[in-house]
Amino acid sequence: MYQAQNFEQLLGLPGFSDNSLITHFALYQGYVNNVNKLSDSLAVMLKEGKTASPEYAELKRRFGWEFNGMRLHEYYFGAMTKTATSLPPDSPLYQQIVKDFGSFEAWRQDFIATATLRGIGWAVLCYDALFDRLFNVWVNEHDLGHLSGGTPLLNLDVFEHAYMLDYGPKRADYLAAFLPVIDWRVVAGRFDQARIA
Repeated sequence: MYQAQNFEQLLGLPGFSDNSLITHFALYQGYVNNVNKLSDSLAVMLKEGKTASPEYAELKRRFGWEFNGMRLHEYYFGAMTKTATSLPPDSPLYQQIVKDFGSFEAWRQDFIATATLRGIGWAVLCYDALFDRLFNVWVNEHDLGHLSGGTPLLNLDVFEHAYMLDYGPKRADYLAAFLPVIDWRVVAGRFDQARIA
């Protein structure tokens, strides 16, 4: 059974109202609850031999959406901090960004361009360990657009619920608030883990 992580340490985060964060935490809790409910329902249907039913098929399809909604929110909240951090130029992640994007600023511009695509979804910096390459990708609806085998390092929730309470339709203002609260220590740690996995 999955347990929701506690991200209340983010209350008071610059650029994010507590009301917006609390609302977002509740949405995340809903994904965790649904993952558990779907897991239980699928286990019962498997035990009862109902795997050929349309209901089983629909629950199985829904599971990926709920699970990715849960996990992407964990990556999102987990890489935010009230204490500003930076990515040291001599760090392996910074060097990889320069290798793959030409410069840190070029990566930043591409991440912003990805995050401001029309539509709802996620902007994700992910790492492909097989090719040793970073990509900024657009993930739509939690479960569409992931790079198979890619490890999410940094992701930005660009569903309206993430920014409408604080910024209305001004997604660019939300993005400008997000960039300074990235916990680069966490993101770099994810990169280090992905490289040795």
